[in-house]
Amino acid sequence: MEETRNVWENEELLNIVTVGHVDHGKSTVIGRLLADAGALPKGKLESIRENCRRNSKPFEYAFLLDALHNEQDQGITIDTARCFFKSDKRRYIIIDAPGHIEFLKNMVTGASRAEAALMVIDAARGVEENTRRHGYFLSMLGIRQVAVLVNKMDLVGYSEEVYRSIVTEFTEFLAKINISPAAFIPVSGMEGDNIAIRSERTPWYFGPTVLEQMDAFVPVPSPENRPLRMPVQGVYKFTEGGDERRIVAGTLEAGSLRAGDKIVFYPSGKKTTVASLEVFSAPTPEKFIAGDAAGFTMTEQIFVRRGEIACLESEEAPFVGVRLRANVFWLGKEPLRPGKRYFFKCGTAKVEARLESILRVVDASELDSLERSEVQKNEVAEVILRLDRPTAFDTADSGCDGTRRFVIVDDYEIAGGGIVTEALLSEDYDKRNIRWSAEAMTGAEREQLTGRRGLVVWMTGLSGSGKTTIAQE
Repeated sequence: MEETRNVWENEELLNIVTVGHVDHGKSTVIGRLLADAGALPKGKLESIRENCRRNSKPFEYAFLLDALHNEQDQGITIDTARCFFKSDKRRYIIIDAPGHIEFLKNMVTGASRAEAALMVIDAARGVEENTRRHGYFLSMLGIRQVAVLVNKMDLVGYSEEVYRSIVTEFTEFLAKINISPAAFIPVSGMEGDNIAIRSERTPWYFGPTVLEQMDAFVPVPSPENRPLRMPVQGVYKFTEGGDERRIVAGTLEAGSLRAGDKIVFYPSGKKTTVASLEVFSAPTPEKFIAGDAAGFTMTEQIFVRRGEIACLESEEAPFVGVRLRANVFWLGKEPLRPGKRYFFKCGTAKVEARLESILRVVDASELDSLERSEVQKNEVAEVILRLDRPTAFDTADSGCDGTRRFVIVDDYEIAGGGIVTEALLSEDYDKRNIRWSAEAMTGAEREQLTGRRGLVVWMTGLSGSGKTTIAQE
């Protein structure tokens, strides 16, 4: 583990996702980037060209990224293909997300891992529905580093007027969702203009190439410096050879963990101290950091179950509750309906839940707020969810992605996902009739009179049973 970590510590890494409407040329742009930057495996380009020749198909740079056989048959990206690429500055993982509306789930999955995004727009077709929808999802996922590639400039004669029109229209839309693009780059994936090499066919453009802009993006700070968040995957006990260890296992979503750290499990609130760090078939590290698959033993043998979150006692705790406000994108076959029961999965927790209310539905392509009694497929909504039992989670402005993002399962399928925006006080608290009663003397006066320091005593009982009278006497 340490050896692998040291290798990657010396290589800066950035995750970039490419998004946009179907057929706007995302895969072509990335394929061309890999080819022009000399990042393809030896013989890869020639192999694809030969395959196209044998099948009497025109060669496309998009074929370099195809992850599934039927993508070449249909001409669209279905899976979320990933490729690894290195520039002179850093390493990249480039995620090619599908643009077809039917595969929006794959696009969101791919974008959720990214630190920056390249949005591709067909210059001939302009800004389309899914272009805006994908932009909204980037904003919802918190991705603010965005460059817009105005692709297929060769089809519009490298017109500056067409380019400026798209810049004006899309800048206005992105401003409404709090995204300020780093650059609008006029490119041609097929011809290679402004991909890795500056083009002479756009003398009116003075900004960066795609490769230069990628190198200008800034990696997101490591979650190692955030409060510890380790969702518990399970607790494992070994019995062979007198081994009595009970190892708590999981992956650190944020923070770091050392032997001797005092930790609290949420939502249970149980406390213990880390006795030892445990790894399988590898030297024991000095500490675990965000991203590590970790295991540890405890000084107290408390009962801990899957779904709890291990946190440091000295750091900010997650929220614990049964009621929350969230932004949800819905991808299910059936609409998201109030009152219906679903499974809510956050971290390793899986809890039954129901949709309590729909606050508003947002048209992701037009940003209009709609009044709806249910949320249809591919719509985004602000909702209130009620969970069946107390669960630990973070919100959009706290914690980390792994504990503030969630998915909703309907009929054994992931039907939606979202981000918790607020932990809400359960309305049940308003119905418990807990009231303060005025006292005849202050706490200081009572202590002076009796010579004893006061304690808090909770008097309970039916209305009219004499609780207040007994307390005052």
